Amino acid sequence: KLMALTATVRKVALNISDIDRGYYAEHHLTYAQHPSETDERLMVRIAAFALLADERLLAGAGLSNEDEPDLWKHDYSGQIETWLDLGQPDPARIRKACNRAAHVVVVNYGDQSAEVWWEKNRSALMRHDNLTVIGFDAATVAALGQRIARSMRFDVLIQDGEMQLIGGDAQFDPLTLIPVWRKREA
Repeated sequence: KLMALTATVRKVALNISDIDRGYYAEHHLTYAQHPSETDERLMVRIAAFALLADERLLAGAGLSNEDEPDLWKHDYSGQIETWLDLGQPDPARIRKACNRAAHVVVVNYGDQSAEVWWEKNRSALMRHDNLTVIGFDAATVAALGQRIARSMRFDVLIQDGEMQLIGGDAQFDPLTLIPVWRKREA
């Protein structure tokens, strides 16, 4: 008899000091890590939340529903303000997101494949005025993935285009947040 794999519940507390945006808040999040989601991907999702933190920023269905992003924020009328995808999404998906949302962010991470994806899709993606592509350093992402736990707490400092995550006894190398590409200023 086959048993269905279940999601792993992760509790995360983020104490965010975003000096670049003037945003200071604590967020308590609960993530259901799908069995096919790597620890690194979940940790990038957490870092992406910290980057765009807002009381209306919510997790989408992610891997379970292709019509929803990893994170999104709606305005008070229900329109999508921000759409965030992780990894190397198909350019058609990004085009569709850019037509639905005021601002689309892609957090591209990984090894050589992240650079290959960007080089392959750069010209198609650069047509979108409301798109920002950010790259995360593969070594730091790998280090974050090794620190995953069922319950986590991070102090997050964002300043001058860098994000510093400090959790327990671990202080990670800063994630450089300077966009790989952005057509318009946010």
